[in-house]
Amino acid sequence: MSRYGMTRALARTTLTIGFAASLCASLQGCFLALAGAAGGTALVATDRRTVGSQTEDREIQVKALADLGKQLPDTAHVNVAVFNQRVLITGEVPDDASKQKAESIVRAVTNVESIVNELAVQPASSFSSRANDSYLEGRVKAELIAYKDISANNFKVVSERGTIYLMGLVTPDEGNIAANATAGVMGVAQVVKCYQYIDPQQAAVATAAAASAPAAAPAADAPTVGAVPDSGVTSQPIDHQPPAPVTNSSATRSGNSGAL
Repeated sequence: MSRYGMTRALARTTLTIGFAASLCASLQGCFLALAGAAGGTALVATDRRTVGSQTEDREIQVKALADLGKQLPDTAHVNVAVFNQRVLITGEVPDDASKQKAESIVRAVTNVESIVNELAVQPASSFSSRANDSYLEGRVKAELIAYKDISANNFKVVSERGTIYLMGLVTPDEGNIAANATAGVMGVAQVVKCYQYIDPQQAAVATAAAASAPAAAPAADAPTVGAVPDSGVTSQPIDHQPPAPVTNSSATRSGNSGAL
């Protein structure tokens, strides 16, 4: 592992430990209320992706992160999230050439069907900004669990500098419910939809298949490659706000399969 890769892993571990306790304490009331509202029903741990697709997503993520870490400047800070072979790249890079290079690196990874390149050309985000992103991801996931018309398991939540990116294999209605719910979470600056849409019949078939399929190994949180600047942690209060703007990502490109 490279020097900055080791630094990144240590920093993420520190964030996870620090925020796990505070987030659990903060959300305890939310989960208790949810249990009562749901009438004692449990969240079914299903995923509309096949087990093979989930495994492929993890392999794409590992390969993309390794290649990005080797080929991008040390000042780059890049996150990689993968859902159903769609790759979302977020973070910061020093120049547009690095942004385009990152996309090319990811496109060269086997089985990538599409790429959403949301990298920003600016200095790497601060430690406190990344800490707040970790907090927001957990808060949004908890918010989605509270909605009976969607399953939180069908969404991947990525936060970058207060912007929430939502990925998933969902119907348009499900996507809108999740986006609107996310927009009201305190601290969210913007919501960007990066979905792959299916119709309700396809959703029902995929959900039924997932319920009867063997469980895949749990996926790890999306890792990061790149620089970790100064420390300093802040958190947003758990509350709601006037809805943040919701947009569709305009940065989706084809992968090596040519699919979008």
